[in-house]
Amino acid sequence: MLPTVRRTWAPRGQTPILRHRTRSHKKVSTIGALTISPGRHRLGLYLHWHPDKNIRTTEVIAFLRDLLRHLRGNVVLVWDRLNAHRSKQLQDWRTIYPRLTIAWLPPYAPELNPIEYAWGNLKYHRTANHGLYELDDVYAQARRAAGEIADNQSLLRSFLRAAKLPIRLGS
Repeated sequence: MLPTVRRTWAPRGQTPILRHRTRSHKKVSTIGALTISPGRHRLGLYLHWHPDKNIRTTEVIAFLRDLLRHLRGNVVLVWDRLNAHRSKQLQDWRTIYPRLTIAWLPPYAPELNPIEYAWGNLKYHRTANHGLYELDDVYAQARRAAGEIADNQSLLRSFLRAAKLPIRLGS
């Protein structure tokens, strides 16, 4: 609930003031994937939202189950080494889905993970400087901003380019 504060503009002589509540431990957690179509022409952004929860193995499995329902053919996940991604429960669940392959990113390399750039854009650009008081308002604003990101193919491509992974996209 604490807003991310970024530099902003204000009329000359008027300091911008961002009002917010302090000591709130409420949050909106999200799990997401940046996808590439088989023809490598279209990118997608898939998100699961979890207001006032942490992402654990059960949320990861639910996300992957839904993702596999939407995507056809073989799926290669390029994943960081979050504990929920490496859990025994998730590894057992993966045996049911042979079309799902995981390629692990090196440890401590968020700059190689394209979804980190999407999170950065969402947090530091689209939802910065908003002092919202209710969790539902934070959730609604984050979803609205994420929808704008998902609809912008050039922005999604920029996240993939920024990660500098050896992935070629069609034009």
